[in-house]
Amino acid sequence: MRAVITVVGKDRTGIIARISETLYKHEVNIVDISQNVMEDMFAMVMLVNIDKCTVDFTQLADILDKDGEALGMKIHTMHEDIFDAMHKI
Repeated sequence: MRAVITVVGKDRTGIIARISETLYKHEVNIVDISQNVMEDMFAMVMLVNIDKCTVDFTQLADILDKDGEALGMKIHTMHEDIFDAMHKI
């Protein structure tokens, strides 16, 4: 099972470190990552494998939301099935 995590907000140091540390603590593997900085705005999309995650999906999303609040950013976590269904025509 996989999930898509998006992170958006004002650029600052430690964003990737904070998110990847949280994922590591809960045994979530980063499959792919894309990030971009436009002037002072940071945007990142991560594809992660949640097969071995030590907490349920809702808890993981809540933990990442709290990371976003601490960083002053918006973090959205979506299960891959929902992401795929939203993008099918």
